[in-house]
Amino acid sequence: MSGGKVIIDIRSLCRYYTMGEQTVKALDNIDLRFMQNDYAAIMGPSGSGKSTLMNILGCLDTPTSGTYELNGQNVAEMNDDELARVRNREIGFVFQTFNLLPRLNCLKNVELPLIYAGIDPDERIERARAALEEVGLADRMGHKPTELSGGQIQRVAIARALVNHPSIILADEPTGNLDTATSHDIMAIFGKLWEAGNTILLITHEEDIARFTRRTIRLRDGRIESDAGS
Repeated sequence: MSGGKVIIDIRSLCRYYTMGEQTVKALDNIDLRFMQNDYAAIMGPSGSGKSTLMNILGCLDTPTSGTYELNGQNVAEMNDDELARVRNREIGFVFQTFNLLPRLNCLKNVELPLIYAGIDPDERIERARAALEEVGLADRMGHKPTELSGGQIQRVAIARALVNHPSIILADEPTGNLDTATSHDIMAIFGKLWEAGNTILLITHEEDIARFTRRTIRLRDGRIESDAGS
């Protein structure tokens, strides 16, 4: 169900770190392109570069060299305000550790990106409610994270990622803390989001989770080892 628009275009991308006298090539000359409505898993052993790649895709880190274009814009040419806007409105993040605020109920947690975006309070509530309904939590809006199961907490995190209608959803080990049945429930939600037209990229070390996606990119030693399904 891939669309025709290029949403991410990475060319000759490198990310090197200096550790003492040693240079670590976290990403080494990566070329990668994602189309609108792609649904891809990024896999690889520890140290392969997948987290570094995800951080660069999410505008949380900058490459040492090479180019990254998001929706036709060169990310390196954006100022801090533009990068903050991209992180808040263009990219929805889902983390393994959920990153919800324990003192806030589900509705307030999902509203947070809209507050940063300066959205009117009435619209914030309406959009947050709609996002929670989309992930099947219409009856849990007033509950706090401590009152929910792990799977429900991750659903809240997904709703928060969706609430700004981002161009792309980045999920870093979204099922890493969940049991198998709950993990498959979460992947069913991602599947519905993909069918609705969302672009979804996720890091996973689990082969059964990767099989839910339509494309699997494997990294090793900072390079692309294989790219199947593109």
